[in-house]
Amino acid sequence: MHGKFHLQKLINGGLSSRNRFYSTTTGTLKYPSSKPPPDKFLHLCSDGLITEAFRTFNSDVYLDPSLYSYLLKSCIQLQSLSLVQQLHCLIITSGCSSTRFVTNHLLNAYVKFGQLNIAVSLFEEALRLLSEMRVLGFYPDEFTLGSALRGCAGLKSLHAGCQIHAYAVKSGLEINVVVGSSLAHMYIKSGSLAQGEYVIKSMPVHSVAVYNTLITGRAQSGCNEEALHQYHMMKISGFKPDKITFVTVLSSCSQLATLGQGQQIHAEAIKSGATSSVSVLSSLLSMYSRCGCFKDSLKSFSETKIQDVVLWSSMITAYGFHGMGKEAIGLFNQMEKEGLEPNDVTFLSLLYACSHCGLKDDGIEIFDLMTEKYKLAPQLEHYTCLVDLLGRSGRLDEAENVIRSMPKNVKADSIIWKTLLSACRIYKNADMAKRIAEEVIRVDPHDSASYVLLSNIQASAKQWHDVSDFRKAMRDKRVKKEPGVSWFEVKNQVHQFCMSDKSHPDSEKIKLYLKELIGEMKLLGYKPDYGSILHDMDLEEKEDDLGQHSEKLAIAFALMNTPDCVPIRVMKNLRVCNDCHVAIKYISAIKKREIIVRDTSRFHHFKDGQCSCGDYW
Repeated sequence: MHGKFHLQKLINGGLSSRNRFYSTTTGTLKYPSSKPPPDKFLHLCSDGLITEAFRTFNSDVYLDPSLYSYLLKSCIQLQSLSLVQQLHCLIITSGCSSTRFVTNHLLNAYVKFGQLNIAVSLFEEALRLLSEMRVLGFYPDEFTLGSALRGCAGLKSLHAGCQIHAYAVKSGLEINVVVGSSLAHMYIKSGSLAQGEYVIKSMPVHSVAVYNTLITGRAQSGCNEEALHQYHMMKISGFKPDKITFVTVLSSCSQLATLGQGQQIHAEAIKSGATSSVSVLSSLLSMYSRCGCFKDSLKSFSETKIQDVVLWSSMITAYGFHGMGKEAIGLFNQMEKEGLEPNDVTFLSLLYACSHCGLKDDGIEIFDLMTEKYKLAPQLEHYTCLVDLLGRSGRLDEAENVIRSMPKNVKADSIIWKTLLSACRIYKNADMAKRIAEEVIRVDPHDSASYVLLSNIQASAKQWHDVSDFRKAMRDKRVKKEPGVSWFEVKNQVHQFCMSDKSHPDSEKIKLYLKELIGEMKLLGYKPDYGSILHDMDLEEKEDDLGQHSEKLAIAFALMNTPDCVPIRVMKNLRVCNDCHVAIKYISAIKKREIIVRDTSRFHHFKDGQCSCGDYW
């Protein structure tokens, strides 16, 4: 019996922090109410003051190991892997590593930081104990199954999750709220959105947590419009959104760049009191930034009194995304003076800002500061920014050297190679471009961007034979170029445009308006840039082709349907081409309008014939 109880303790945390006790009649654990965490402890964790929280309440933590969960959540919020590792050591030395509740939060933290090897070792152990528990005649309850399913979700272990699902059905726990929510979460995180939704619909009782699972699942699957629709259904059903809900739907607004909806959700968050949360504030800041309203981002940041590294990092990101590299560095310097320790996300935001503003020397200095002063190991994303920084400065050989000399635990992906390939296009280095394109294709044979970039370089050099070869290679491998799509929101309605699109009801009016506008642009000196045309055609056809780019159509529609004093905000799923970038400068001068364009790289602010990004876009 003693051996059995020890195993139950390993699975469920035994007679630890939650004062659980064993029932000999049912073979399960009972859960009496536990003492709530001290308010001051919660406030310190919420403010990211982990060290102070642990030092002040270490005796409470040793008596109630569940408090480690708040410390670990704070580490995730601060995005500090080193603090997670330190807490892991404390968890082991204090004898709490066998507590299921604590181990589950530890596993989740490692998954969030991409430390899958450690997470797997913690999980493949939990499943073994769960299996032995059943063999010895014990019956896992809803909390045990919920924990195991959350572990499956974190590692996207669909096979193990399905086995636990089967056990839940046999034991009659499938309809339990805890198990049902965890099952849906597991399926959704593992890529089976339809199965996850089926589980939710089968549940007799719904809750805020269930709706959050569904909304988050749709958002993470790229179905942001459906996530927002589900949010409205949640409110209609009488459930009040919480902090998790607001973070998710604000992120969906960021992705869709639907400013109107974002503003409505902001108002709802204020009414609910959720704006006191760092995660909600950070999401608000990001939403306004990604919708092109930088001043509103800055206002949200300036009005908060919370000294939090996540918020400051988000503001640095906003500066960088809007081409304000010097301001991003200035805010970082202020952050250091305030005593806030930057993390890897902070440095990623800084490097991004430097690369998009031509601040080569500053960027290299920041990279060195990260590794030497703060002892942070660069991840692939940091190296990608460094390659971008060097590539944009014309130091192509050095950029390639960075990729080839990265540590063994950092593997080059298609993105870092495409970053260098893009620099080859800027500096028209066809020989290097061909070599780098081969690296992209080796890593990701179906990535269309490498074919398109290399074709652009060959087309610029009028090497039409090589362009033809690449287009044939794309056909043979069934690689399709992602179509350019631009969209514009007016009166809470989003209008989408594709190249040469005739589906819009005003397509003929837009085409005529654009033709007249291009005529005005030519009188001021505009000359079409044919470098992005991948076909060997006459000049008239090339010019017509350029005139049908999706961002030009969206801007023309916006000019036709908005008052003269209102800034125009257009979003695009691909990078803006050279010709459109020049053309929009002319349009902003002729129409005396501020035009803000967001592409996959950054925001471009056009006003009075100039762009805020200068030559670094």
